[in-house]
Amino acid sequence: MTILSTRKAEKVDALAEGGTSLAMDAFRRMLRSPVAILGASIVALFVLLAIFAPWIAPKDPFIPYPELQAELTPSHIPGPMPGFVLGSDQNGYDFFSRLLVGAQQTLIVGVFATLIGVAIGMVIGGLAGAFGGWVDTVLMRFTDIMLSIPSLLLAISIAALLPGSQWTVIIAVAMVGVPVFARLLRGAMMAQRSSDHVLAATALGVKRRTIVFRHMLPNSVGPVIVQATLTLATSIIDAAALSFLGLGDSDWRRAEWGLMLGNAQDLLSVKPELAFYPAIAIIIVALGFTLLGESMREALDPKNRR
Repeated sequence: MTILSTRKAEKVDALAEGGTSLAMDAFRRMLRSPVAILGASIVALFVLLAIFAPWIAPKDPFIPYPELQAELTPSHIPGPMPGFVLGSDQNGYDFFSRLLVGAQQTLIVGVFATLIGVAIGMVIGGLAGAFGGWVDTVLMRFTDIMLSIPSLLLAISIAALLPGSQWTVIIAVAMVGVPVFARLLRGAMMAQRSSDHVLAATALGVKRRTIVFRHMLPNSVGPVIVQATLTLATSIIDAAALSFLGLGDSDWRRAEWGLMLGNAQDLLSVKPELAFYPAIAIIIVALGFTLLGESMREALDPKNRR
């Protein structure tokens, strides 16, 4: 009886384990992945820092301090001194406080650029995947044109046509991700069109709109979410590139890592830390989002399920 009970319990556990959803199974595998944990830790630390930066910054990042300005010369920018951990920037502001608050502005640029790119890309890809035919042909040829232009060149072209502001950077970077999300969602929805549950719903006379929004779209957004995580990393890097090239936000008083990096390019011989610290911060945050996105992609891949 004991052996039979044990075997029956094992069968129940196996059935319960096999009945878990793909999302839960992926989450469990990510918890066992050191790469996923590292990426999630970096992203979580960055988000918390961005949220609480205005409260933990030791100084006001938008006010020049007389004790710092007194030592500013064309060939000298004050370094660490009492009350100022990293010294001054080129305008007499507390550099450490601006570096902390810059995390918030960098997160805003990356998140909004990604969200806008996802929204527009999903509209294009959703229409192409839902209707097919000439709608698919027209929208995908438009997407091919955007994909044929190098991403940074596309962002530079859009930024050059718009007045310099933070929203200029967001829109320019967002347009880079539009064709990627459109192609990804369109391909996933095309695969769903030939699936058994969609064919069954069509045979039963279910309306096309219901099939699209209840069957095709919910089962197609997984790859888009994973790609959004990866795109957030590239959005931060592209925004920094635009600012470095002088096509970003024209308000030099705004504390944003890409803008700080761009404003420091002429001061590398005077105080290289002004460019070094924002660059390192951008690299670490981009690495965190990349590691997390790649781990999500691998965890959601059905080929990796065991």
